[in-house]
Amino acid sequence: MARFVGIDHISIRVSDFPRSKHFYSGLFDFLGLEVLDEYDDSMGWTNGKTRYWIGQADEKGREHKHRTGDIGLHHYAFQLRSRKDVDDLQDYLRKHHVTIVDPADVYYEDYYAVFFLDPDGIKLEGMKYGEEKETARKKT
Repeated sequence: MARFVGIDHISIRVSDFPRSKHFYSGLFDFLGLEVLDEYDDSMGWTNGKTRYWIGQADEKGREHKHRTGDIGLHHYAFQLRSRKDVDDLQDYLRKHHVTIVDPADVYYEDYYAVFFLDPDGIKLEGMKYGEEKETARKKT
């Protein structure tokens, strides 16, 4: 029987490759990802475990923008080390005038996150789950 062991990569299509390359290059540099490979119309980054790829959408694909709520990807979450990292990400996003759709906050028990949009309106998230429980466990 086959066994699922993890997410290897996600690959998204973008309307304007140079614009998205600039956006993701800055974001991923900030988050500590490294360039995996780059081609004329696509690029990938990795943290050594997961890979994130962007590629130029074809002509028909560029006729409409992504809309959260349509069939397909709702959002992609980047797991961060700490709530402080989530706050630092939010500061980075504000500094670079990235649209924040839901600011850094607790969204349910011990789940701290900030939600934002890439240049094509794809919803992304930086999150940390379980930090309060970890801290309480270490104190006991």
